Amino acid sequence: MAWTKYQLFLAGLMLTTGSINTLSAKWADMFSARGCNDTKERAFSHPFLQAVCMFLGELSCLAAFYILLCHDRRRPEPTVDPGQSFNPLLFLPPALCDMTGTSIMYVALNMTSASSFQMLRGAVIIFTGLLSVAFLGRRLAPSQWLGILVTIVGLVVVGLADFVSGERDDGHKLSEVITGDLLIIMAQIIVSVQMVLEEKFVYRHNVHPLKAVGTEGFFGFVILTLLLIPMYFIPVGSFGNNPRQVLEDALDAFCQIGHKPLILLALLGNTVSIAFFNFAGISVTKEISATTRMVLDSLRTLVIWVVSLALGWEKFHGLQILGFIILLVGTGLYNGLHKPLMAKLPCWAGEHGSDTVDGAERERLLGGNRTAEEGK
Repeated sequence: MAWTKYQLFLAGLMLTTGSINTLSAKWADMFSARGCNDTKERAFSHPFLQAVCMFLGELSCLAAFYILLCHDRRRPEPTVDPGQSFNPLLFLPPALCDMTGTSIMYVALNMTSASSFQMLRGAVIIFTGLLSVAFLGRRLAPSQWLGILVTIVGLVVVGLADFVSGERDDGHKLSEVITGDLLIIMAQIIVSVQMVLEEKFVYRHNVHPLKAVGTEGFFGFVILTLLLIPMYFIPVGSFGNNPRQVLEDALDAFCQIGHKPLILLALLGNTVSIAFFNFAGISVTKEISATTRMVLDSLRTLVIWVVSLALGWEKFHGLQILGFIILLVGTGLYNGLHKPLMAKLPCWAGEHGSDTVDGAERERLLGGNRTAEEGK
């Protein structure tokens, strides 16, 4: 079935804004500027403040939802379905997972390349698959177990590419790169818990995509903003890349932004893109399928890698593209992308033809991640 113009728009919006989200976050990390009491420029390294900006973007979806709803109610025949009422606290546990996972990933992004960052996020299907078996009672098909194994191989190849490259093109030491890669994989465990919680408690309700994203953004923004206060006083030694060596120095970040306003542009790019990316991602799952969302998220990885090469942020590594292909195959196997291809084979179509169109096509559990998710 051919896509409608609206579906094409959603797919393009998700691919574009998702790529901008990761690239703008990395762009901010690459700036150097003087702080409040500095005489020399130093790197802009404020991952928790960046996470606050991301949740601000998600929170803006809530404002957009109510503006859209008020405007629609003025029409003679309203067309927007506001969804059923629900307890907003349902979104608190997933929001806490999102906040923790996103903060860890932004710390990791300071240590590794944007392309490796995006590729290693593919580890989420390993942990989500295992947790869905343990807590949702889901039975994984043999192709899904194979997809998990292939994904593990892909992660090893991507990690090996970072290891053999030695001193990275962006100036990071090998120890920093390996630490960053491990932090990204660690964050995927938390993201997978978030997905399982959303599957079990949230998605059973008919919630408008903008309202869903905005509610999680509200909790994440408020809680993390408040946490910036104790972070300002928590010493972390050399781990804190700021003059006071604390967990996060938001005041120092504002001083650096004041000395180099382009940093603000990068942060705004991150804020605005995550708002549209999350809305487009959830809408793609509802309007098209979760599998399509997964494919678009994989293409986003390719776009980020190509743009990073074009901008000179990193150099070409053959192992990295091999790892990307292996990860793509693993993700495709897990999400059943091989079924439509196999259905064209006469021997397969005769035995499994009725199984190629499955209700799991619209399963939200692995519909995509933020940046983080996704970006999420």
